[in-house]
Amino acid sequence: MSEHNMPTITAVRQDAIEVSDFVYAATGARVRRLTMPDGEHWFPATDVCAELGHTNPRKAVADHVHEGGISRLETVTSRYGLSIPAGRGWRRDLNMVNLQGLIMLVNGCTKPECQPFKQWVAEVIETVQREGSYSLPVSEIATATSNGATAYAMPDQVIDLITRLEERNLRLDEEFAAGQKVSAQAQERLMQTHVNLVQTQVGLAQSMARIADALEALVRAQGMPLSESGRESETPPTRPPDMNAILAQWRRRIPEGSDVWPVALYLLPEMLQNGDYKMSIDYLAVKVGMTAQEASSCLRVLRQAGCISQLGFTQNGNPVHALILE
Repeated sequence: MSEHNMPTITAVRQDAIEVSDFVYAATGARVRRLTMPDGEHWFPATDVCAELGHTNPRKAVADHVHEGGISRLETVTSRYGLSIPAGRGWRRDLNMVNLQGLIMLVNGCTKPECQPFKQWVAEVIETVQREGSYSLPVSEIATATSNGATAYAMPDQVIDLITRLEERNLRLDEEFAAGQKVSAQAQERLMQTHVNLVQTQVGLAQSMARIADALEALVRAQGMPLSESGRESETPPTRPPDMNAILAQWRRRIPEGSDVWPVALYLLPEMLQNGDYKMSIDYLAVKVGMTAQEASSCLRVLRQAGCISQLGFTQNGNPVHALILE
């Protein structure tokens, strides 16, 4: 077989350092990656720039990455006859950078977190200039483990940097969890406040109902009320809506613990007292501790559940809502 007819064999490159750890040490984050059949790695330029604090990815790439370090996703995949990866964010025109381009973006970054990695890169270059080559210590050279998996080399500088990053992320996770706990406790206290308010309103409504019953009994004891024509009134006196009954209906329609309940528990006594609710969405949001968008969404859920209905708008443009009584 002649040299021209011999099949082309692409050798798969073995990374000296596991690429995910390498990129993590360089950028401080786990960045999306495409690895080609020959072992070349490519990363979305927008992902890398976002983690490094470059506010203008296009300018950052133009300023720091040479032509060989960047390519379009479609160009990269077509070299190997591959299709565009499925999923959101993978577009044909997406700019990708290889490892050289990624390192160039890191070198152009001013974040203090990138300084240890940049110092290691400078050390590698200085060693090559002085000694003609750079190699990892023997104890760090990649070897095959007993189970057949590959153990990658890891310079001490990269190990230390990754360790600090992981400790920082663990601390951030703990702070986030603590913040979530405080937020949940605050939400629980707010809910309990609304429950107490509703219970107070329910007690007031029940007291008013008992007074009305007592007055009705007193009037009947002295004789039935007459209409203007002198005949016995056929229309019984109107009794106020039962708040407990309304709450029971709402509980069958709205799951317990739903985000809608703070709005529901605030609106119910307001509507029972005033007949409707005409305040603005912003005012409602302040009262229940939500954003205007969240409060508007809660009103929509209450309408869809058949708890309230929108009657129209005030002259100021505020929506007018009223209870749906069954």
